[in-house]
Amino acid sequence: MVVSKEAVEQALAKLRLPDGRDLISSDLVRALTVDGDAVRFVIEAPSADAARQMEPLRAAAEQAVSGLPGVGRVSVALTAHGPSQAAPKPAPSLKVGGHPKPQAGPMKPAGVDRILAIASGKGGVGKSTVSSNLAVALAKQGRRVGLLDADIYGPSQPRMMGVSKRPASPDGKTIIPLQAHGVTMMSIGLMLDPAKAVVWRGPMLMGALQQMLGQVEWGDLDVLIVDLPPGTGDVQLTLCQKSDLTGAIVVSTPQDVALLDARKAIDMFHTLKTPILGLVENMSTFVCPNCGHESQIFGHGGVAAEAEKMGVPLLAQLPIDLETRVAGDAGTPVAAGDGPVSEAYAKLAQGLVAGGMA
Repeated sequence: MVVSKEAVEQALAKLRLPDGRDLISSDLVRALTVDGDAVRFVIEAPSADAARQMEPLRAAAEQAVSGLPGVGRVSVALTAHGPSQAAPKPAPSLKVGGHPKPQAGPMKPAGVDRILAIASGKGGVGKSTVSSNLAVALAKQGRRVGLLDADIYGPSQPRMMGVSKRPASPDGKTIIPLQAHGVTMMSIGLMLDPAKAVVWRGPMLMGALQQMLGQVEWGDLDVLIVDLPPGTGDVQLTLCQKSDLTGAIVVSTPQDVALLDARKAIDMFHTLKTPILGLVENMSTFVCPNCGHESQIFGHGGVAAEAEKMGVPLLAQLPIDLETRVAGDAGTPVAAGDGPVSEAYAKLAQGLVAGGMA
């Protein structure tokens, strides 16, 4: 049986990019030839950075075509547009921040099904770590995921996700987000000088968040995860009142001091009539890598008791370990790899998908 080009294209059309399009409709397949039982083609990425992230897609394309009847050999090359290709305009005049513009009602970016807020009552409980790893874990589950770093004063997602390139803009208004680990991401930290402090009043924070939701080309997403700043301030208020928010997940460590502030965050969401989808107990246990002894450094079970008291799910009890810190500092979230912590985030992601929350 001789394979046809049409059969190869049909197989490649089943492979999805992070923005929901497939290889064929995205016009990324070049030089497709069928010579007897040998199939050759090239996947041409839009940039060198994108090509480096598309190796799993190249391998998946090779495997998909290899499984077709009549195919004996498959050669798939991965290339990028050369320097002569016109790059998107960097739009240095794009203004970030400023007073928010009037809007008719709560908004949701076009193509985004759900918006999940990841919140905490205080800093230092690992909210941003949970946000980045949950985004990657959901992407590994096959979901189309976006990650918005809304921690204006302390944006950490560029470092945790391993991106530093300034987002482009074709017209000085629309913002093109970046891709990392299968996640579409955007952060105010990518738009400003990372060495400069953000000295803004409330209206500028509100305007910046409105831009990140309304001007970024998020594409088709199953879920947009919003990493909120700690506390109960202007950004939280703006997100709850000005966006069509599906619900919030509150992160806390088990200790009483953290729970005191977590309860305030929970009360804020109740006041703003935003559903609490569940609680996450972070830094729940520590297992010594040398002797295997398990310790509860910050106590244990406090978040579980709070969830039971509220009648909401305890979504996960995540450990504290060195690998999580090292992976985050290196720009590759621990959920992108294998191991006990990655499995814990995979279980959290599976629970959200099964519950229809992501």
